[in-house]
Order: sequence, then C-alpha cells, then structure tokens
Amino acid sequence: MQHSRPVGRRQLLMAGGALGLTAAAAPLLTAPAQATSNGPACTRITDLGPGIEQFALMSALQVGDIVCIGSRNLEPTRVIAFHLPTRKVVSQTVLGTGHSIQALAADPTGRYLYAGILTKADEGKPNLFRWDLSTPDEPAVPVGRTEDRDIRDLAVAPDGTVYAVGGIPGKAPALWMYDPATGKVTKLGIPDPKATLARTVAATDTTVFFGAGSTLAGGDGASKASLYAYDRASATFTDVTPPEMEKDPSLRELLVVGDRLVVSTAGSTEPAKLAVMDLADLSSYTVTPTTGKVVKNLTANGDTIYFATDAGLHSYSTADKAITPVAFDGDLGEIWGLDYAGGTLTAVSGYAFVAEIDLVAGKSVVTELGPAGAPVSPQATMGIAADHRYVYVGGNNGIARHDLRTGKVVNLRAPGEAKDAHVLNGVLYTGQYSSQGMWTYDPLKDGQPHQLAAFPSEQNRPLDVCYDAVNELLLVGAQSDTEGGGSLWTYSTKTGKKAAYINPVDGTQLVRAVATRDGVAYLGGDNPTATGPRGTLVAFDPVAGRELWRLDLPASLTTGTAALAVHGRHLYGLTRKGGFFVVDLTIRRVVHTADHRAVCPGFAAMVTSRGVVYGVSDTTLFRFDPRTFAVSTVVAEINGAWYSGPHVNADHRGRLYTMRGHNLVRIEDRPVI
Repeated sequence: MQHSRPVGRRQLLMAGGALGLTAAAAPLLTAPAQATSNGPACTRITDLGPGIEQFALMSALQVGDIVCIGSRNLEPTRVIAFHLPTRKVVSQTVLGTGHSIQALAADPTGRYLYAGILTKADEGKPNLFRWDLSTPDEPAVPVGRTEDRDIRDLAVAPDGTVYAVGGIPGKAPALWMYDPATGKVTKLGIPDPKATLARTVAATDTTVFFGAGSTLAGGDGASKASLYAYDRASATFTDVTPPEMEKDPSLRELLVVGDRLVVSTAGSTEPAKLAVMDLADLSSYTVTPTTGKVVKNLTANGDTIYFATDAGLHSYSTADKAITPVAFDGDLGEIWGLDYAGGTLTAVSGYAFVAEIDLVAGKSVVTELGPAGAPVSPQATMGIAADHRYVYVGGNNGIARHDLRTGKVVNLRAPGEAKDAHVLNGVLYTGQYSSQGMWTYDPLKDGQPHQLAAFPSEQNRPLDVCYDAVNELLLVGAQSDTEGGGSLWTYSTKTGKKAAYINPVDGTQLVRAVATRDGVAYLGGDNPTATGPRGTLVAFDPVAGRELWRLDLPASLTTGTAALAVHGRHLYGLTRKGGFFVVDLTIRRVVHTADHRAVCPGFAAMVTSRGVVYGVSDTTLFRFDPRTFAVSTVVAEINGAWYSGPHVNADHRGRLYTMRGHNLVRIEDRPVI
C-alpha cells in the first residue's frame, strides 16, 4: 500500500502546518527520532488501542454436550468448552505455546481431549497437549513434541494411540505417534518425500491413513494430493490415492465411518472432491466432484455425510451419490467445526459463533461466543488502510474499523484474512486470503464487506494492494500457494473490468510487492523455494497486460523482494533480509544499495508520505532520506504483533499507521530534509 505520486513542496509545508494543529488537539507521546541522515526530527505517536480484538478460532470438536474450541492467532493459545444445553462457555484451559490450535481429537472414552499447536517458528517446546475433560478446571498438560513444527491434524485410534501430522517449511511431513502408555512420541516415517504439508490423519485398529500434498509451497516439483495407508502391524506405507484426486493440491480431511473411509480434497485449478472408500478393499471407491474449492469438517449420520465448503454446508448421500445444500438462514463464513448428534448439526464459524441447525425442523440457533463467555483479546494483525475518518485493521475472519473521530471500534465480518488493503474515496478495498479475491466496504452504504471480484482460485494469496491513479486501477500482487509462481490482478474502479496476469515475473517467482508511477506497475518478485531466480523487478503495463522491461538485482541482494515504493523517479525496494536498493526509473539501473538488517531483519513494508519513503519491519519504523537514501530510525523497538508480515499506511494528511505490539498507533513524523 503506497501513495503513487510524490507530495510537492507546497503540499508538504501545508501538511506540516496541519500536523501541528492536530498534534496540539490530541494526547501524544513524543520522542526524538534517532536520525542517521540530516538533522533532528520530531516524532509523535498516538496509541489508538488494540488493532483488532476478538475470540478467533481455528478448530472445534463436539464431545458429548460440550463443544471444545481452539483459539487462532491469539496469545496465549487456549481451548474453551462451550456447553450446548446452556449455550455458555463453562471452562477453558491455556496451552501457552504457539499462536493457534488447528488440531483437536478425543479419545474413545470422551475423557481426554488432545490438542496440537501451530507456531511461527520452532520454539523447541511441546506442541501436543492433553486436557482431562472430567476435571476441566485442571489445566491441559503437555505430553509431547513432534519435530514437524506444526500439528495440523490428530486422530485417536480405538486403542487410545494418538497419531499426528503437520509440517515444517523445507521438510517433508512425517507421521507421528504418541503412546499414552509410555508417554513417548515416535516418528513412523515420511511416506511422501515431495509433499510440503500433511493436513489430515485417521486411524482404525489396524491402519492409519495419512493425507498430504502441497496446500502450501506448491510448484517446483512438490507433490499433489496423496493418501497413504500405514499398516500398524508391519509398519509399512502403501499409496492408496484415488487417481481422480491426484490433480488436486492436497488431501484435506479424512473420516472413518463404520466400514468406510471418507476422503476429501482442497481444490485449486479444479473443484474439490469427495470420495468414499471401502476399508476392506481400498481399491473399491466412489469419487464425486463438488462445486467448492475445499471440502472439510466431515461428519456423518448413517449413510449421509455432512461437510463444509467455501459455499456453506452440504450433505452427501452414499446411497444415491447426490450432494445437497443444507439450509441455513445467514452467513456461516469460514467453518472450523462440524458435528452431528441427535438430528442437529453444530457448526462453529470463524466469525466466532456456534450455530445449532435442527435438520428436521429446519430452524437454527446462533450463539455469539464473546457474549457467551469466550475471552476476547487482541490478535496479531494483517493489512492496514486509512483515510480521514477510518483506519481498518485486518484479522482472521474480521476487519476492525477504527473511527478516528469518536474512537469507536467496530468489527466487520469478512471471510479469510485481509492480507492488505487500500482506501479510495472513502471506500475500503482488500485482498482476501484464501482464494477470496478482492473485497470492498463502503461505510456509507454497506452493512458488511462483500466480494468485489473473484480471481483464479489457485492465485489464492494476495500480498500487496496499491492504486494506479493514472489508469484508475487497483493493483494486487498475489502468490499461488498450490501451483507456485503468482500473478498481478487489476480492477478498474471506473468500469468494473478485471484481469489477472499469471506469472508476470516467471513460473517460480510470486509477486510480493507492487508499486506504480505514471501508469506503469512495478512488480517485485520473490521465490519461496530453495532454488531458482528471486528478486527480479518487472515494469508492467497494467492496461495492455504486457511486460515493458525487467531488471535483476545485484548479486549482493540474494533474497527476494519484500516491499517496493516510488518517490519521484526512484523506485525503492527492500529484500526479505534487509537488503536495500534504489532504481533510477529513467535510466533503468540500480543506483544505490545498502544492508539494513539492523533495522529490517526480515519481511517489510513501505509507503511514500509527505515526500519521504517510510519502511516498517517486525522491529522498527524507519525512513529514507530522499537525496542520500540514508536510513533513519523513526520508532525503535516498535515490535508490531504481525501475523503475516508488517504493514504501514498513510492517510490523506500523511500520518502513518502501523502496529506497536498489539496496538494500532498513529505516527506523525516531521523530518528535517
């Protein structure tokens, strides 16, 4: 997100005067900037409170009349117990490690709940926990650690043995076993050495089923959907993947129902699929395509399989092979838990509510988890966008709208994650992960955000949003998690016409960053794989959809692009490990490089405001001198709580917005240039 045109000297002086008046009217924390270029500066920071607060969730499992729900992107991680008869949260337990809980499983007795952790980095701590539901006031205890950093799914065999799958970047996922009798965690092997992530596991007395693929880090030879049967007696793996599913990027979910195994996929270039396999003869199966991008949250009642897709709830009849929508009056959003019991489907929404759907009566009851007693706390955040009235902060399945006049904060609902955003003429535009395309929200007209434009579903991860004022186009750089590479999306705010240009850099590099000048889009390439080119810059005509020229960065800048911004004739860029470069766009050459790892150790974002380019990293807010390109620290140790990389944006007056810890802050900087 960045301003596409530099601010003139007269505008800069006027903005500076307005800044002084505004500063006098608000409570501000003032600190001198640590300048390493020209002269002193005054930096004023206004704390606007938590960026986004909610009880976000990533898993749910019904055990008797309790729905256990795992938190998402909250610290500390926790599991809450929602009591269906009273519709209240009656207990909770804090796990404390990682940031999210995606995997929950109960033992056959219903006494023990197992929970698996997701982390941003390998903390070297236990990632498998057990909670005794017979004594819920006693905290869950750590019982082991898999070497795959993240646990994505758990299954408990009839004899109480626990199986776990997940992944860690750069390594193929393994099957793990926890034996409650010995307390040991054992690695059972890696069935698919080309897989990047295992998403699902199921277990019987004799067999463990392992589902994997490339939902993340696809392309570059990574496997597609794969299903393996592990024989518990012989300790051997057998590939039992239905050929009809092999084009999908990943197995998504498994469920053992009587003498059958239900299998689902996450789709990409094709819709997701549902298969029912005979456990006695796995070569005997049926595969049914769906209309969704993903099939998950499998549950069953006899011959009827219920599941969630990105289009809501559906049922599948194993007798007549038909898929039928399940009626629900409202928007369930992203569903993270689905269970059937006594004629009722209980669906747990990423919007932080529990929906009880009476299938016979056709009626539903919705309970918001916050008012029911779920702990509401600040999340790590995603995209930020601002104008004269509102600042928007992205979270999981929600966007917080901060009213700058009243200080009131309202949580808006939007599925997935607003990875980046831009406000234009008072209207919010976002890039929504995963496979949600672009969304929009007009505070004068809309009750909630809604989808503006869909793009190819495999181009699922939008990363950077900016506005091309010359061509009146919104520009979005994106990544394909499943296929590799990426794309540039364009959307005309004037005509509503959209376009997607696939792999404009090359077949390996995604589009990490986008900047614009005089109607030309500048694309910053990045490569998440270990080999191949990275950091290529491409000048692109977003109207004609063609490359104008390209430039490879110097060998000293060995990592991919993290952020781009334009000031005057110069294109500024940061790499993913603090490398800095400046390109003179008139001669198409790199004219300056520097190593700024001290202030920018990893991912970064940049914005142009009041004639100065600012950058933010996980640790520091900084600026660049427009003449010498020297870096100056604006706010040291800002340490924003970011979920998927830092962001910074500016409003129409040039005031900056970013995160300090979990709090949104406004920064008014007056450098002496």
